Amino acid sequence: MAWQETHKEQSKDRILKSAAMLFTHYGFEKTSIDQVMKKAELTRGAFYSHFNSKSDLYAQAISKGAKVAAKRKPENFPQDMKNFAKYYLSTEHRDNNDEQACPLAFLVSDINQQDNQVKKTYTNTLKAFIEQAQTLTIDREKTLQSIVLMIGGLAIARALNDEDFSDELLAACKSGVISLSTGENADVS
Repeated sequence: MAWQETHKEQSKDRILKSAAMLFTHYGFEKTSIDQVMKKAELTRGAFYSHFNSKSDLYAQAISKGAKVAAKRKPENFPQDMKNFAKYYLSTEHRDNNDEQACPLAFLVSDINQQDNQVKKTYTNTLKAFIEQAQTLTIDREKTLQSIVLMIGGLAIARALNDEDFSDELLAACKSGVISLSTGENADVS
């Protein structure tokens, strides 16, 4: 008896969720296909019915990871840059290793080493994130500045081994985003 089409879609979804989680935590080089398949609770053979290569998986996992991470926003999330920055640049977002991390922040240094397919997916994911943020402000340049502060701030804060300094960096980036959205110095409390 052949597998139903929904089974194949569900298997691919499990693989993508597994890969997105592992890639954002360990990067491309330190994540193997075997690790991805083990976390997805599937055999390595199932990988080849869905993906042409590890790079193909990586590109698709970036998109999946961004979608999964975006769903973590709280319900009735206030639609303004101040609250968007507070949510994105939180210590919870930085420290949570059990949830899907933002691939834009946590793969930023890894992407430059990848092929054009991966770079194109990352670029499109970043553009979608910018479009989402653009709905919260009318100034495109300030939106771009805010997004760079958010992604860069979160990525650097997570890379540090000094929690107090990391917290200070997150607070400074939140303040910067809020200042950009209001045009004045911001209180991030």
